Amino acid sequence: MRTPLVSVLMTVYNAENYLVQSLESILTQTFDDFEFIIINDGSTDSSMSILQEFQNQDRRIKLFSRDNKGYTFSLNEGLGYARGRYIARMDADDVALPERLAKQTEFLENRADCVAVGSRVMLIDSDGLPLRSFAEQTTHEEIDSGHLAGRGGTIVHPAVTIRRDAMQKVGGYREGMEPAEDLDLFLRLAEIGKVANLPDILLQYRMQPKSVGHTRRLEQRQRAELAVKEAHARRGLSFLNQLKFGPDRQASESEMHQKWAWWALGAGNLKSARKHALLAVRKQPHAKENWKVLSCVLREGWR
Repeated sequence: MRTPLVSVLMTVYNAENYLVQSLESILTQTFDDFEFIIINDGSTDSSMSILQEFQNQDRRIKLFSRDNKGYTFSLNEGLGYARGRYIARMDADDVALPERLAKQTEFLENRADCVAVGSRVMLIDSDGLPLRSFAEQTTHEEIDSGHLAGRGGTIVHPAVTIRRDAMQKVGGYREGMEPAEDLDLFLRLAEIGKVANLPDILLQYRMQPKSVGHTRRLEQRQRAELAVKEAHARRGLSFLNQLKFGPDRQASESEMHQKWAWWALGAGNLKSARKHALLAVRKQPHAKENWKVLSCVLREGWR
């Protein structure tokens, strides 16, 4: 079989609600020289039947299924199957915009010093409504300094495309760093080459109350701190422990909706802001900050 230029890597675990949209967003890319490696990590919902249906329709899909082994284990397994020069990550609940692979591949083809490139993303909610753009830093220096300060998401993991030989050189993902395996990976990649973000919005990144960033908040913070400490040690830098991880507790659903309402309001996405301000009030009607954001949203809507 001819070797594809890109290997798109997705792991799937109980993703039936958004899986079709996510798969279609990859399969309809303007760039088509890719294989689509999908690891079904022991899903118990209808994900596997959805994946099999798509596999029957598109030969680019290489589907592997087994019992649940975990996210980082599955990523490394997928890397072992990949044949492309580049590895494009994708999550099963996100949406890639049509020119994502084309633009990232062209960038890497023309930048031999760059080992990984992400992009700006649009944060969306569970219904696909826009909240705000994210990952605004574009240069190696901005991104790496953000990661060294503990700011995860400076490159958004499912929006990144990475040179396969660079992944092999750094040893892939470290399972012991989950759920901060992406921050750890980007710190190690930045030690062997440049990293970047394209200024284009090339992915819609779905925010959900049950995402790992919320449900495993404390664990993620601990692993991220370890990754940053180790990066400082590898580089011979002093570690001042002035990291920017945010709250060290899991936010309530009310607090998440309140935050998303502020984000959407600041970005001018009034429909999204109104939805999440109302949800925040309904879930915690005695919180003054929830009524404050709702008041601001309604006032802006009347202008």
